[in-house]
Amino acid sequence: MEQAEGVIKYQLLHHPCPVAADIDIAELNGWRSLMYKLQLIGQIPERYANLGFGNISRRLVPGQEKFLISGTQTGHLPKLRLADYALVLSASPASNRIESCGLSRPSSESLTHAGIYQRDAAINAVIHVHSPELWHNTQRLHLPHIAADIPYGTPEMALAVQDLFNSGRLASLQLFSMLGHEDGIVAFGSSISAAAMQLLTQLAKAES
Repeated sequence: MEQAEGVIKYQLLHHPCPVAADIDIAELNGWRSLMYKLQLIGQIPERYANLGFGNISRRLVPGQEKFLISGTQTGHLPKLRLADYALVLSASPASNRIESCGLSRPSSESLTHAGIYQRDAAINAVIHVHSPELWHNTQRLHLPHIAADIPYGTPEMALAVQDLFNSGRLASLQLFSMLGHEDGIVAFGSSISAAAMQLLTQLAKAES
């Protein structure tokens, strides 16, 4: 099961130019900072070979394809600047391809985020964290999950997420565990706060 964290596996066409200065990251950054304090997003020497983990995103405009996502290997930063985010301009999970711009390259999990956004125009935010507490309690909490043989950041993962949507298991709980991605948990929702509350609610149950 051991995999290198934070490795971009998709084909990336990235334009290294600043994203628009008027993009508001205040709410997104607030939740990201909280996830950092809870060690759900970050970089910890004794975990994952000291590579950064976790990422967070939101649609730039509700219902449209473009989304803003934390940059790859920014986990060590307590608080992000606009320059630490990338803007995904287009994505094709089936072709394993992403086009983006920004001073940072998009997270290695951007393909999974894109697949979730493409599934439902009402989904406006996605949070990918690493939570041993939730991951190891996937069965006890009856969490929707992706099989252990599906590698992260790949078309296979994007397809598996679509299968999970099709199964109806995400209708009542907008969160799932990736059993093939150590400690990997994804939550999503109509807003960044809705996605975060799904995550925190299940984390509280895991602690009970």
